Amino acid sequence: MAELQALLLTFLKAIGKYRWYAVAITWTVAVIGWGVVYQLPDSYQASARVFVDTQSILKPLLAGMTTVPNVEQQVQFMRRTLISRPNVERVMRMVDLDIKNKSVQEHEQMVDELSKEIKITGTERDDIYTISYSNSNPKLGKEIVQSLLTIFVEGSFGGKKQESDKAVQFIDEQIKSYEEKLAAGENALKEFKIKHMGLLPRQGSDYGSAIGDLNDKLSQARLEYTEAEQARNALKRQIAGEEPAPVTATAAEQDSGNPELEARISAIDKNLDQLRMQFTEEHPDIVSNKRLLAQLQARKKEEAKKRVRTNDPGANYSPMLQQMNVALSVEEARVASLRARVNEYASRLANLRSQSNAAPEVEAQLAQLNRDYEVNKDNYTKLVERREAARLSGDLTSATDMMSFRVIDPPTAPTKPTGPHRPRLMSLVFGGALFAGLGVALLMSQIRPTFVSQAALRTATGLPILGTISMNWTDEQKIRRRRRLYAFSVSVALLFSAYGGVMAILLLKQS
Repeated sequence: MAELQALLLTFLKAIGKYRWYAVAITWTVAVIGWGVVYQLPDSYQASARVFVDTQSILKPLLAGMTTVPNVEQQVQFMRRTLISRPNVERVMRMVDLDIKNKSVQEHEQMVDELSKEIKITGTERDDIYTISYSNSNPKLGKEIVQSLLTIFVEGSFGGKKQESDKAVQFIDEQIKSYEEKLAAGENALKEFKIKHMGLLPRQGSDYGSAIGDLNDKLSQARLEYTEAEQARNALKRQIAGEEPAPVTATAAEQDSGNPELEARISAIDKNLDQLRMQFTEEHPDIVSNKRLLAQLQARKKEEAKKRVRTNDPGANYSPMLQQMNVALSVEEARVASLRARVNEYASRLANLRSQSNAAPEVEAQLAQLNRDYEVNKDNYTKLVERREAARLSGDLTSATDMMSFRVIDPPTAPTKPTGPHRPRLMSLVFGGALFAGLGVALLMSQIRPTFVSQAALRTATGLPILGTISMNWTDEQKIRRRRRLYAFSVSVALLFSAYGGVMAILLLKQS
C-alpha cells in the first residue's frame, strides 16, 4: 500500500511539473468539444402508434368453407419487412426525397440513413405497434412516419390478395385446359359410339351378361314352345277321334278312360319337359321316358278303341267340337308365335357369339374412353370448386372485418427536439478534456523525466544517498511561485465554472 501511495505521489508530482500544459490542453479540448456539441443540429422524433385487431367473427364461420388467412402471420411479416430496401425507396418517392439525390452514391447513402433511423416496435401479445423516425426537419419526419404507416396497412392486406389472384389465374388456366380435354373426350366418345353402334353394350350390362340373359330367354322360349306344341297335338288327337272328346255329360262319364293311365302320361310329359331344359334328345333319361310315353299312349289308344262310340251322327256338329276347333286355332297361332320368338333369340345368340372377338375389345375401348373422360371430369369439378374457394379466400383476405387497424397516436410534427442530449455530450467532452490534459502532462513527464524524490533517485542509480539540499527560495521567487499557483487555481476554477455555466444554460433551454 505504501509503495502504491509513493508511486501515485510520484505521478502527481510529475504531472504537477507540467500542469500548465495540462490546463492548456484541457481548455482547448473542452472549448472545441463544447463548440462542436453546440453546433449539432436538433433531432425531432415523429412517431405513430397503431392497434391491429386480428380477432374476427368471420374466422369460425368460414373455417370449413375456405382457407382462412393467418392475419397474425401477415402482420408479423409486414413488421419484419417494413424497413426493407423496396419499402424505404417507396417512402423516399412518397415524400419526394428521391428528387434531391444527384448521384447514385447520394441515393444509397440516404437509403442507409433512413433504414438506420426508422424504428418499429411492438408486441404480438398487445397487437400495438409503434413506428418512429428521427430527423432534423419535424415536418419531414411526420411525412415519413405517415408513409410508413400507409405501407404497413396496405402491405398487410395486399400480399395475400395478390397470392389469391395468382392462384385463381393458375386454376383458370387449368380449367380451360381440362375443358378442352373434356370436349375432345366427348367427341371421341361420340365418334366411337357411332362407329360401333351395333357392338356397344346396353346400359348396366356387358357382353357376358348379355349372352347369359339371351340364353335364359331362349331356354324359356323353347320351353313355352314345347308346351304349346304338346297342347296343340292334344287338341288334334281329340278332334281326330284318337282321344274322343265328350259330347254330353253322360258320355263324358262313360268315355272318361283310365284316370290312372292319364295321370302317368301327364307326369311323364312334365318330366320330359324338365329334362329337355337340361339335356339333349339323345340323353338316356329322355330316351327312356319317350319310350315309356309311347307305350302308355299305345295302350291308351287300344283302350279307346274298345270303348263304345256314340252312334249320333250330329256329334261332329256339337258345340264342344266347335270350341275345340277354335282352341286348336288359338294354339296354332301361339305355336307360330313362339316358334318365331325361338328363332329370333337363336339368331341374336348366334350373332353375339359371332362377335365374341370384336365385342369385348369394343367394350374395353369404351371403358377406357369412359374412364379417361370421368377422370378429366372429376379433376375439372374439383378445380372449379378450388377456384371458388380461392376467390372466397382472396375476398376474405381483403375484407376489412378480418383485420382492422386503429391509429392510437397519429403522426404529428414534434415541437421539441428529442436529441441530441447535449448535457450528456457536454459532460463527456469535459471528462475527455480532463483526461486529455492529465494524459499529456503524464506523457511529457515520461519523455522528459526528472527525479522528484530521494527514493526515485536511489532506485534509478542504485547508489546510496548521503543527504539532500533543500531549495532556498528568495522572496521574489516565492511571490512568483505564489502568483503562478493562484493563476493555476483560477484557471482550473474557471474551467469548472465554464462547465457549470454551459450545463446550466443547456438545462434552462430544455426546460
